[in-house]
Amino acid sequence: MFQKLYPDECADSAYVIDYKALYGQGYRGLLFDVDNTLVEHGADADARTIELMTNLKQTGFQICLISNNSEERVKRFNRDIQVNYIYKANKPSTKGYYKAIATMKITVSAAVFIGDQLFTDIYGANRASIKNFFVKPIGPEKEIQIIAKRYMERIVLYFYRRKYNDKR
Repeated sequence: MFQKLYPDECADSAYVIDYKALYGQGYRGLLFDVDNTLVEHGADADARTIELMTNLKQTGFQICLISNNSEERVKRFNRDIQVNYIYKANKPSTKGYYKAIATMKITVSAAVFIGDQLFTDIYGANRASIKNFFVKPIGPEKEIQIIAKRYMERIVLYFYRRKYNDKR
């Protein structure tokens, strides 16, 4: 019933994923959500984010931020990391995902998406057939519609954990 909302993988954070293993498996492009995936909602890229992006580029990854936020927000976040980005992506629409893949000049099968919301990030990545990681949100939610979605996510995650015996 909830299959399209189930992530391929779960991680405590975008910062603990084994990216070198992904590179070794042939993945070459990383798509990241921004708010509550890499930083708290509305925050600029911090030292941890800059270090992660630098290391990922050195590994050989193409990187693209994919956000439903305005260009001003994404551009400000990207100021110190300088990667590709898609703003107003309208996730879970597949358009933004495919645009990011085209921007990075990779194939869908070489892409991995990392995000913190099931109903937008993971659902969209699944619809686009992109391998994905669901990460725990970094900060507290501030927008009422996201707070409401988090309650619904708990239901989906209950069935996901039950099906896959995932203890997270």
